[in-house]
Amino acid sequence: MALLKTKDIRAMRPEDLKLKFKDLSDELMHERGIAAMGGAPASPGRLRALRTNVARIHTVMREIELSDLKKKSEAKVTAKKERAKERKAARVSPKPKPRREKAEKRAAAKKPAAQPKEETK
Repeated sequence: MALLKTKDIRAMRPEDLKLKFKDLSDELMHERGIAAMGGAPASPGRLRALRTNVARIHTVMREIELSDLKKKSEAKVTAKKERAKERKAARVSPKPKPRREKAEKRAAAKKPAAQPKEETK
């Protein structure tokens, strides 16, 4: 079994990668089982090549997964910024009151309200 080149692995579709990963993993388990039972492997370098290929495929699959997650998070951040811009543009600042109105309002707040006098008969 020859080693798969990383360039070739990256060229594969994700479905093909998963299938190849499963096949190689099963084959690796079979070879390990033969070695564990004390049997002599048909090719001593095969075990190492299988491990290397499985590791390479797993690495590429993880890189693809991380790049997808990064794209999704960047899209979320961009959308969030857009919504913030829209909300900021939609906000209307209140019209400032003239100074005289403010002063009258303060004076009215300081003065206690006049209580009506009770009428006696």
